[in-house]
Order: sequence, then structure tokens, then C-alpha cells
Amino acid sequence: MKEKIDQLEQKIAEAKLGGGKDRVAAQHKKGKLTARERLHFLMDEGTFEEIGMLVTHRATDFGLEKEKYLGDGVITGYGRINGRLVYVYAQDFTVFGGSLSETHAKKICRIMDLAMQNGAPVIGLNDSGGARIQEGVVSLGGYADIFYRNVRASGVIPQISAIMGPCAGGAVYSPAITDFIMMVENTSYMFVTGPNVVKTVTHEDVTSEELGGAITHATKSGVTHFTSANGLECIQMIKKLLSYMPQNCEEEAPSIVYHAADESRPKLDAIIPGHPNQPYDIREVIEEVIDEGSFFEVHKDFAENIVVGFARLAGKSIGIIANQPAHLAGVLDIHASTKAARFVRFCDCFNIPLLVFEDVPGFLPGTDQEWNGIITNGAKLLYAFSEATVPRITVITRKAYGGAYDVMNSKHIGADMNYAWPSAEIAVMGAKGAAEIIFRKEIQEAKNPTEKLTEKEQEYNRLFANPYKAAEHGYVDEVVRPSDTRKKLIAAFDMLKNKVDKLPKKKHGNIPL
Repeated sequence: MKEKIDQLEQKIAEAKLGGGKDRVAAQHKKGKLTARERLHFLMDEGTFEEIGMLVTHRATDFGLEKEKYLGDGVITGYGRINGRLVYVYAQDFTVFGGSLSETHAKKICRIMDLAMQNGAPVIGLNDSGGARIQEGVVSLGGYADIFYRNVRASGVIPQISAIMGPCAGGAVYSPAITDFIMMVENTSYMFVTGPNVVKTVTHEDVTSEELGGAITHATKSGVTHFTSANGLECIQMIKKLLSYMPQNCEEEAPSIVYHAADESRPKLDAIIPGHPNQPYDIREVIEEVIDEGSFFEVHKDFAENIVVGFARLAGKSIGIIANQPAHLAGVLDIHASTKAARFVRFCDCFNIPLLVFEDVPGFLPGTDQEWNGIITNGAKLLYAFSEATVPRITVITRKAYGGAYDVMNSKHIGADMNYAWPSAEIAVMGAKGAAEIIFRKEIQEAKNPTEKLTEKEQEYNRLFANPYKAAEHGYVDEVVRPSDTRKKLIAAFDMLKNKVDKLPKKKHGNIPL
């Protein structure tokens, strides 16, 4: 028996070596952790249980039968993060460049199946050169098997993808289907076709970093939700992100103990500038309202005219969507609409209540927006809010103009509670534009048209640029002192905690994609 145990120990040691010491050293030289090192830092100590450690590929073409590694380039298993069950896979770049083979894919699929059956999140640590070319269509089939499971798991269990090295070609579509993508600056990239192909086809000379690096996808495409300076920081972000979400769609996100205190926030009474066109940072409002230091922003560097992220209110997890007056006056455009819609739908999938801070002058005008589909893209946010059945509360801090008022979680599309500050302006449009249309004839015939326009602007402001008309109609439940906002929200979310709302019976809706 001792000989057999020794043989087992030898195989385990071999598997843990991955592609060997030289390739491990090469990985470190690039500033990257190995797959096993990543799992060591990600999982609670001593909880990781590996599955499929001794799996090897079955390919025999191009000399592959002479080169086999235990584990076949991916480490799969389960364990705990902060005491909660998770399923993980980590691609090992030291083995065939982390390339995906038939057996590599089967290992990942096995983990995803277990996660679905047991209702726990899946985390993928991606570091792969793509499909294993020597296996041909079998490798491509492996990708499709993973994609199919990503879609089946969507909205059932949280799925997180960390891109910690290359991710190219068909490999990018699995992360794209998952809920959140994280990238590491300078060591990871994502693209469908690499720089060489791009140069051949379009004659553009571009580097991997420029084409699909972390900063590119964080600021230009919005593909990645988070960026980190290194692999360790990325792993810490995964842990933090998980803390705001439940294990699956049938559970609630974990709460932390909260001790009630003085909930008044006097700073909020002076946060709105005196001039209606003067900007302010909505993050200051968010930070004053939520539990101290709990805001975890998502998509921070993309579509900065809207701010989304997780936070805690009285110890409970919530999702926040807020117009940002400090960037493009908080206007809704194509990117802001899709960014917010995606976040709303995630929160609704996983029973996370939604809090909306509204200060929006409307949708961004112009040919660029119209020709690129502001109508259908703006409708995505409208659809997402209208479809959401979780508790939903809106606070109108200043402007709520035109169709954007409707879209930003108004009572008319199912919001549960709507509050307004005394500074709120709820109207079809701004006073100047409205006066020019309503009183055009009077202004044109006046001795001093400029003076008459100013007079009519003030008249319109008195009548409509306030929250009281909306309150009279019940579109706003209460006009509140800004300093009382936190107290009101804690009470309202507590009142709504047992909310039950179901969509009409159907296979699924047809969101305007």
C-alpha cells in the first residue's frame, strides 16, 4: 500500500508543478501570479477542494500525445470565501499557455454544473492563449459548452470573470456573458482579433494594450467593470464584490450588524448649489446617505454621467443608480443608459433593492446619439426599471426633466416610494426653453424681448420648477429635508422588505437590444 500511496503523492506533486519551474519563473517575470497562487489568495485558508487534478488531454495529433500535463491547464474546485461556498476555475498559463482543450473545457463545465445544482457563485480566473489549435473543432466545441452554461446560469447564480492574462478570440464571450468582469492593468487584455490581424485587415497599427487592455475596456468600450493594479488587488476586489450579493436568485444578500444612531445628515441641506446649472458631485450625496465607507462603485470610468454601484444602508446591501451632475450635467446618453440598465437587471436578478438619485436634464441631443440608437438604448433603462420587482426608491435632488424623469424610476413605471428635495425641479423641460415655446408670441411682441423672456422664465419656475405640483398629483410621496433623507430611506426600505411583485406569465420579455 505504501508504494501506491507514494505513487499518488508523486502525481499530486507533479500536478502542482503545472508546466514546470521554468514556466512558473516566466510567469513571475511578467508580474503575474500562477493559477495556484491566485487560488491561495482568493480562498479561505484550507477550504479549497480540487476536482480533476489528474485529468489529461486525449489528443494525439501534432505530437501532443508526447506532451501531457496533469490537470491539463486549468485548476478547478470549490471552497469558501469569507465562509461562503463558491466554485472556481483558474487557467494555468504555464501549461500550453492555458489554452482550452476538450478536457480543459469539460473540467470547467463540471464546476459550472455543480454551482448551478448547489446554488453558489462561479468565479473564473482567466489566463489563456485561446483555443488549443492542435485539437481543432473539439476545442471550439468546448468553448460553446461553456457559453451555453454561462447563459443557463445567468440570473440564477452570480458569475464573476477575472481576466488576469490574455483572453482572445472566442474565449472573450464567456466573460462577456457573466455578470462582472475584472481586468489587471498591463498584464491582461481582451479582444476578438489581435493586433496582427487588425493590421492586416484594416491597416491599423495598434498594440495589445491599446486594442484591448484594461484601461481601454474600462474607459472606451465598457467591457470591464473593474480594473486593478495587480493580481492581488484584483483578488481582493472579487472578495469585496461577493460580499454585496447573495449565493443565488432565491436568497438575499448577507447583512451586517447595524446599530441605530442619529441618522440626520445636516451636510445634505447645503449640498445643492444656488444656481440651477452649477454642478456638484453626486458621490457626496451618496456617501452622506449610505453606511460610512460602504460604497463600491461599478463601471467607475465608463459613462461617467451616471454613477452605479453597491452600498449598504443600515447594514443591508442595496444597488445605487445616480445621475452625475459633475459630468455632462448628468444627462442620459447611450452609454449611460446601457450601463445603468445592465446594473439594474443584475440587482433585480439577485434580490438587491434599488435606490435612485435623480438629477437629470434629459437625454443628450445630437446626430451622434440619434444615429447610434439613443432611442433603443435609452429604452433599455426604461425597460430594466419597469421590469424590476425588487424594492425601488427614488430621491429627486434637483432636475427631473422630460422623458428622462419617467425613465429614472418614476412612480409611473413602478417605483415604490419617490421622495423629492425642496430643490427638485420636475417639469417637461427647463424654464428658458419652456418660456420660449409657451410665450413665444408675447416675447416677440414685447418692447424688450430679453426682459420679457426673463419675466416668463421666472413665471414658469414659480409654477413648475419645484416638487409641489408632482406632490399634489401623488407622483412624489413626500418632499423631505435633505438632512432627513437617510432616516426616510432606512424606514422605507424596512417597510418594503417583504414586497411581493410578480411579472405577467411569459417565456421572457423582449428587451430592445
